[in-house]
Amino acid sequence: MKNALDPAALEAALENVHRAGVPGLFAEVRDGDEVWRGAAGVADVTTGRPVTADMRHRVGSVTKTFTAAAVLQQVEEGRIGLDTPVGRYLPALVPGERGDAITVRMLLNHTSGLAEYLPYAYPSLKPYPALADTGPESLDEHRFTRFDPLELIATGVTAPAFGAPGGTPGVYSNTNYLLLAQLLERVTGTTAERCITENVVERAGLRDTGFPEGPYVDGPHSRLYEMWFGMIDPPRDYSVFDMSWVGPSASLISTVSDLNRFYRLLLAGEVVGPSSLAEMRRTVPVVSQELRTVDYGLGLHPMEGPGQGAFWGHGGTVWGGGTLAMTRADGGRQLAVAVNAQRWNRLGSSGMPEPHPVDGALAALYRVAMYG
Repeated sequence: MKNALDPAALEAALENVHRAGVPGLFAEVRDGDEVWRGAAGVADVTTGRPVTADMRHRVGSVTKTFTAAAVLQQVEEGRIGLDTPVGRYLPALVPGERGDAITVRMLLNHTSGLAEYLPYAYPSLKPYPALADTGPESLDEHRFTRFDPLELIATGVTAPAFGAPGGTPGVYSNTNYLLLAQLLERVTGTTAERCITENVVERAGLRDTGFPEGPYVDGPHSRLYEMWFGMIDPPRDYSVFDMSWVGPSASLISTVSDLNRFYRLLLAGEVVGPSSLAEMRRTVPVVSQELRTVDYGLGLHPMEGPGQGAFWGHGGTVWGGGTLAMTRADGGRQLAVAVNAQRWNRLGSSGMPEPHPVDGALAALYRVAMYG
């Protein structure tokens, strides 16, 4: 039975997330032709400027779905082989036996075994996943650093591997998607950002989505408050930040309305063809950055509710901000939500993040949004 959108319940659920500890958040929920947009809290804790549902936001690894779609379009054009070794395209970046063993598919679904470069790029994060031994100092040191993607890739490729190519569970690694960006540049002769913009963003008719040209977010947006597991107190604004540390892996800026439109069209087969969409939905177990094992496809993964069936989408975080976009498998019900805080959980005696009221409030919001 279809449950109609309940604006009062959605507004209350959004407000509860704010009251639980997120300065501000905004969302769009769609069910067929029904659309609800809402916002709660502030975009700036100093001035009290409110958040609004049309704000632009750094969407983090939601970008990976866009990058994966661009790669699969090139597969459809015959320029890329999904199961071709990446070493045939990028021998200088992934040389030798690993270049022969790691396929394009393994980069897309994080089963390449390549290490995450991030703890090496930010020295104070080097002890990860031992979170208690990490610190946020290098976030400030590298706020305006312009990272070279080839150097980041080299760091991930030369670091100790997480596993053998094709092995499962895979391990989520931004190194994979920086390599995919280089692959797009290799086969199209243009930058990955331009390729994704022209072939994915513009094809989907997204008006408020694009890659940043500098450390600033153009247009109305919120400040982004990073807490780093209680080690930054009070939370620090990282809305101004050079995003070259992730590039086409996780730097896209968008709106909740654009994200819902993108995933609706993607799952309808209007961004990539039906066979490519089927490949995107073929999942393998992958260990996430939160150290949970999840099912992951090609830049897309399912999220299931008890007895309710699958939703498809992606989540993303940046320093100080988070985004989640999820769409019911038939393209009907959708949620896109953005929050202007991140890593609010403090660490317990075990060194692992402790439960926080925000987690429960967000889960309640997802239930109300997706199930009514």
